[in-house]
Amino acid sequence: MTKRTLGIAVIGLGGAVGTTMVAGVELLKAGMIGSEGLPLAEFEVEGLVDYTDLVFAGWDLFSDHLAAAAEEHDVLTYKQFKTAEGPLRAIKPWPAAGNDRFLSNIDGSNRLAAGGHRDTIAKLRSDLQEFKNRCTSAVVINLASTEKYVAEGNEIFNSISSFESALDADSPDISPSMLYAYAAIAERIPYGNFTPSVAADIPALIEFAVANGVPIAGRDGKTGQTFIKSVIAPALRARALKVDGWFSTNILGNRDGLALSNEDSLASKIKTKSSLLEDILGYDVEDHIVDIRYYRPRRDNKEAWDNVDIKGFLGQNMQLKINFLCKDSILAAPLAIEIARCLDLAMQRGNGGVQDQLAVFFKLPMTSGGPPQHAFHKQEEMLLKWLTPGRK
Repeated sequence: MTKRTLGIAVIGLGGAVGTTMVAGVELLKAGMIGSEGLPLAEFEVEGLVDYTDLVFAGWDLFSDHLAAAAEEHDVLTYKQFKTAEGPLRAIKPWPAAGNDRFLSNIDGSNRLAAGGHRDTIAKLRSDLQEFKNRCTSAVVINLASTEKYVAEGNEIFNSISSFESALDADSPDISPSMLYAYAAIAERIPYGNFTPSVAADIPALIEFAVANGVPIAGRDGKTGQTFIKSVIAPALRARALKVDGWFSTNILGNRDGLALSNEDSLASKIKTKSSLLEDILGYDVEDHIVDIRYYRPRRDNKEAWDNVDIKGFLGQNMQLKINFLCKDSILAAPLAIEIARCLDLAMQRGNGGVQDQLAVFFKLPMTSGGPPQHAFHKQEEMLLKWLTPGRK
C-alpha cells in the first residue's frame, strides 16, 4: 500500500510556531523526542495520519530558510537544532501576501508581486496546486501575525456573491487572511485559522466552504492563559463561587508579541481572549480585564498572570492567583499539528463546513449554529466523541 502523506501549507511558515512545528516532526522522525504535548498521540483512529507522515511548505514575508528562522527564534535546544537543521534548511518559504493596512509593524521583502485580489488568489492557488502534487492530501493552517480587527458586519462579507464582487473590485476591506482562506477553499483544501485575525469565519467564506464540502475551523489557538481560564472557570461555577473580577495580563517578546504592540492588531487578540469568561459563568464579570504587552527580552518565553477575586459562602471574599510561565511555540505548535490532522480526517469523512468539534483548540471557536462552547471539559468531550464515534 502506498504511504499516505499529509501536506501542511503554513501561512507564516518562518515564524516561531511554524518552525517549531516542522522541527518537532523532524525530531519525532529521528526518534529524538516523545509525544509529550501532542494531545491526540494516544488515539489510534482510522484515517488520522501519523505525525511522521507530515510534510511542510508555506508562505512567509521573510525569505530565510527554516534553519535560519529557527536559529533566530531560539526555541530549540542546540542538540535539537543540529538534528533538525538539514530538513529545516531545505525548506524556504514561498512569497507571501501582505497588506500594510492590516499589518503595519511586521514586514519583509518576500512579498507576492500581485496586481490585485484576484491575481493574489491565483498565485496562492498555484502554490497549493503544486504542493498537492507532492502529497496525498493537504491542509492550510494560518499562523501569520495578527491583523488589525475587522468589523465582521460589513455587508461584503455576508454572502459569497457579495464577497466575490468585492474581490473583483479590489475592496480595501478584504484582508490577506481572507484571500488565503478563499484560495484554500477554492482548491478544496481544509483551512484552519490559528490566529485572532478574521478570515474564514465570515458568512461568505462559511457559505463557500459548505458549498465546496471543505472543512474549516478557527479562531485563535487556545494555548496558555485562556486554556487555563477555560479549565478554572467551569470549576468555580460548579462550586457556586461568584467571580467579582478577573485580571489577566501577558508579556511576550516574539514576533507575535511585536505584532500585538500595534493597537489595531491588539484589538483582534483582546476580542478572542475576552469572549469566553461570561459565556462559561453565565453572568457578566464587570471587572474582567485582559492586558497584553510586548516585552522583547522574554522572546518566546511567555508569562501570564491571573488574579481572580471570588466570593463564597457568607459573602466572604477570596482570591486565586495563577502565574503561568510558558513557552509560546512549545504550546502552540502541537495544537496546530493536531488541528491539521483533524481537518484532514474531516475531509476524508466528508464533513464540510465549520468543524464544531475542534472548539477545544480555539479561544473563539467557530460554530455551525448557535453560541460556541467554551468550557474545556465539554469541548474535549465533543472532540473525543467525533474521533471515536462509538464513545459513550
